[in-house]
Amino acid sequence: MSAAAETKRIRVAVVGIGEFGRNHARVYRELEGVDLVGVYDKNPQRAAAVRAEFDTPVLQDLEDLQGRADAVSVAVPTVVHAQVGCRLMEMGLDVLVEKPMAMDLAEADALLSSAKKNKRILQVGHAERFNPAVRAVEPILNRPLFFEVHRLGVFTPRSLDVDVIYDLMIHDLDILLALVKEPVTEVKAVGIPVLTDKVDIAHARLEFAGGAVANVTASRVSTERVRKMRFFQQHEYISLDYTRRDALRIGVKKAGPQPEFGFEKLNAPAVEPLRAELEAFVDAVRTRKEPPTNGAAGRAALALASRVMASIQEHAARVQPEAAFAARENTTR
Repeated sequence: MSAAAETKRIRVAVVGIGEFGRNHARVYRELEGVDLVGVYDKNPQRAAAVRAEFDTPVLQDLEDLQGRADAVSVAVPTVVHAQVGCRLMEMGLDVLVEKPMAMDLAEADALLSSAKKNKRILQVGHAERFNPAVRAVEPILNRPLFFEVHRLGVFTPRSLDVDVIYDLMIHDLDILLALVKEPVTEVKAVGIPVLTDKVDIAHARLEFAGGAVANVTASRVSTERVRKMRFFQQHEYISLDYTRRDALRIGVKKAGPQPEFGFEKLNAPAVEPLRAELEAFVDAVRTRKEPPTNGAAGRAALALASRVMASIQEHAARVQPEAAFAARENTTR
């Protein structure tokens, strides 16, 4: 790559400026070598607020992006991820689409096909993969065999167009696939609606081809906010706190009737996960190298989330057939 390409300023835009999109605009404004050239949203009041906050133009139509931007963050409702993402890639733009990347695997495949056909970068917004706690444990992985994961939150009127599996749990499914690097051979799950007509709390047990097991719980109707993963590997236990963005390694220094343990706080660089994610996207746009959470990784996480959802529906059919039927009616997957 030429020196000019390495230093080229990347022109970015944000399509959909709700809570997620506004934060994308905020971070893009802070990144070196990046120009935020505009935002687009169907809600004029929301667009005006972001224009005033970040001093950036409001675009009247998606077509205005052609020739004006190099790359776009797509943070619209999930139901139109594939439609908007494919349209932008056909216009010659690289795309970061928020998670879940699409409503179903057919739409995910449409995004992948469009990226390949148009030679575009496609990244999926799995920001937790860039959490310093996750980055800290990657170098010390040694065939972990058991995971315990909790992602709990209080209710907010956000992302209610999808079940909690696609809203929250999918983060951890993506991370588990990245850490274990093996196919999931068995999925057992249970989940129920509480405050919405979607599944609001769910638990899944996953078994991987090499024998690793993961228990994963996600809730958006809890009384407290918890974002933690714990896992065990030979002679040690690792604890990650996504909220604190740190990780602790506990190992056996001396075995026997009077064991000794060693405690090590792993080196976790102090960086906002979203900033690291968008830096990776801009780097991929500039270098044309695949980002860590590329379209294939996003599809794998969506496929596993869909298996979890199918297991929840199978369980509901056994214990409460009428509720299971209603769940199937309420989901488009």
